[in-house]
Amino acid sequence: MNLINKFIRNKKSMSKNIKLVHPRDQITEVIERIYKRGMTTTSGGNISIIDEQGDIWVTPSAIDKGSLRASDIICVKKDGTIIGKHKPSSEFPFHKAIYESRPDIKSVIHAHPPALVSFSIVRQIPNTNIISQAKHICGPIGYADYKLPGSEDLGKVIGDEFAKGFKAIIMENHGTVLGGSDLTDAYERFEALEFCASTILYGSQIGTPKYLTDAQIDAFEAQAKGVLPEQAATEYSSDEVEKRLEICNIVKRSCEQGLMISSYGTVSMRWKDDDFLITPTDINRWDMDIDDIVQIKGGEREAGKTPSRATWVHQEIYKNNPDVNSIIMTQSPYLMAFGVTGSYLNVRTIPESWIFLQDIESVEYGSHFKQNNNYAKIVENCSTALIIENDSVIITGDKLLQTFDYLEVAEFSAKSIVLGHSLGEMVPINDEQVEELREKFLS
Repeated sequence: MNLINKFIRNKKSMSKNIKLVHPRDQITEVIERIYKRGMTTTSGGNISIIDEQGDIWVTPSAIDKGSLRASDIICVKKDGTIIGKHKPSSEFPFHKAIYESRPDIKSVIHAHPPALVSFSIVRQIPNTNIISQAKHICGPIGYADYKLPGSEDLGKVIGDEFAKGFKAIIMENHGTVLGGSDLTDAYERFEALEFCASTILYGSQIGTPKYLTDAQIDAFEAQAKGVLPEQAATEYSSDEVEKRLEICNIVKRSCEQGLMISSYGTVSMRWKDDDFLITPTDINRWDMDIDDIVQIKGGEREAGKTPSRATWVHQEIYKNNPDVNSIIMTQSPYLMAFGVTGSYLNVRTIPESWIFLQDIESVEYGSHFKQNNNYAKIVENCSTALIIENDSVIITGDKLLQTFDYLEVAEFSAKSIVLGHSLGEMVPINDEQVEELREKFLS
């Protein structure tokens, strides 16, 4: 066994132990993530986990969420005894009520993310059919009437909603609360729901959001189940391990920048010829490791791994575009505002945007279904950036960092247009100015 293969196998054996993380550490990691992403404030939000003994680990009351440590987390024992140096969150009553009404729920997140608060204060529930996978991640959304924060009454109305089978609830004039089979599951639901709310809000600034039917979503789920045959054996070269690490770093960076959510996003790099490396399916993007990355060689997948459901799209792009050596397929809120409204994204905003992106085409939802035989539109129009309506944006490039830069530029351009819409109609760089840019930078 060479050193590279040994390293990968050691990583695989260690990964089984990585998941054995104390509730204190799980909570501090996720609350930090939520805070840094701007989805809660210094004083707002709380997280809990119930363990196998029935003890509840919960964030403390009135402690800075931006600097929370594992030692700050409180344990409320099953008998009511409190262990820790702070008071438990003032919202502990509804955490307890959720666990009592739903034994299947093992973790709860409550926060005040801006987009979901917007729905909360106009007393609406976001329609998760705005993108393809959110309906299955979030499930049906409940609604809890307003009650005094921290009160037993609030605990009762929230517990009653969860008892109906909901795992996500909009709290009237308050925010949101979500549960999951573990903290990762709860966070994926939380992040996906806030993404839906953001996309609807931003899309409403520039047009009218269009929603997928249940039949369209079911068709997406059905067509994505096929997987490539397995390789008999897999070898790892040193340059491939470097590429795996590069992919993992870009995935994490995308999550940190709000350009990818934990439940959706695919990154790949050409390895050699038409063979490539790609992220897997059903792995939380925040926690992705080099051993999770899947090698695709000769049309076969690395044994024991399930590559992204978009693998075939990446495969066709690499086959038909020899200059493309990396691909990012993701959902970012401002780009998807254009993707859910059908509005044209005119990147003639500033010179950098047009130089990097040129003109961004869009294709209708379903073009990315393999059985439709309609994917030629994607392969032929994937130069730098392409929007698939109500699904994703595809960014292509040479080096992966360059491709990531294109993604950032595209999202910034979309954001500028959405934010500027309230000021007036966009005045783009004119044709003469574009030709000057073309001659200087693209000739």
